[in-house]
Amino acid sequence: HVQLVESGGGSVQAGGSLRLSCRAKGTIYHDACVGWLRQAPGKEREGVAAIDSDGIASYADSVKGRFTVSRDNANNTVNLMMNSLKPEDTAVYYCAAGWGHCDLQTDFQHWGRGTQVTVS
Repeated sequence: HVQLVESGGGSVQAGGSLRLSCRAKGTIYHDACVGWLRQAPGKEREGVAAIDSDGIASYADSVKGRFTVSRDNANNTVNLMMNSLKPEDTAVYYCAAGWGHCDLQTDFQHWGRGTQVTVS
């Protein structure tokens, strides 16, 4: 059983930075594809970034060059560094884990509860 816990959300002014972390509890998920997805009020959930077990990352066009996803296998954690934040980045951010082909459309099977990011 995989339990994912996000942390690091908060409020920041436009142009600022935040780092989100997703820690897996209960099992080791070094071989999993881990994704970050977000959902803003009134909008559909969208994939933001994904990273496979080899550390190869995929990004949505809207965040390329601003967001960086990385893995810390020693601590069973995947981080999302978000720079140059914009008001349109405001959303609840979720991390999720899945197996198989790894990209923003991966069939993620385990989800965290989400963390709020607000950019004003």
